[in-house]
Amino acid sequence: MTAKTPAPVTLTGRHVRLEPLRRDHTADLFVAAGGEEEVFRWLPWGTPQTEAEMAEVVEGYLKNPGCEPFAVIAADSDRAVGVSCFYDVNPVDEWVEIGGTWYARSVWRTAVNTEAKLLLLTHAFEDLGMGRVMWKTDHLNERSQNAIRRLGAQYEGTFRRARRRPDGSWRDSVYFSMLADEWPAAKERLTGALLGRV
Repeated sequence: MTAKTPAPVTLTGRHVRLEPLRRDHTADLFVAAGGEEEVFRWLPWGTPQTEAEMAEVVEGYLKNPGCEPFAVIAADSDRAVGVSCFYDVNPVDEWVEIGGTWYARSVWRTAVNTEAKLLLLTHAFEDLGMGRVMWKTDHLNERSQNAIRRLGAQYEGTFRRARRRPDGSWRDSVYFSMLADEWPAAKERLTGALLGRV
């Protein structure tokens, strides 16, 4: 069976809403995280210091043909506080990557990431019929690796000298995945973790 290709969709939870990224999210995203070096430290572009630079970041997502980007909207403010994406979809082999993710520091260690990933994983496995969801991150980004492990993803390996960082140094990419038969247990854990944050 072939999985479905993601199409623009809004995914709604209690704490966050994921909606297709638009240019008019730029102002909120800049207010939320503009100039925050730690937020953008491991991403393949510099930290946006102006709203115009944040607009370039948003445009990069929108112009990437392999990317289905979502603005992460905090329910308590109805403002965009981050971005997460589906990448490199392969419906024939039933896999998709979640990546390009960042959140304002103000929502770190809150329900935002847990629920955003719960919504994306539910959509990938249950609506699109994916058999495998993947993540990759910089080998030095331990915070991201720990967050991915907490989702229930399994470490698969390290792709050495995978990408040049903005400063010219080389990163190794650490790969993780979750399979469809691992999803029910992960969903139960994530749902429980989310309830524990309320």
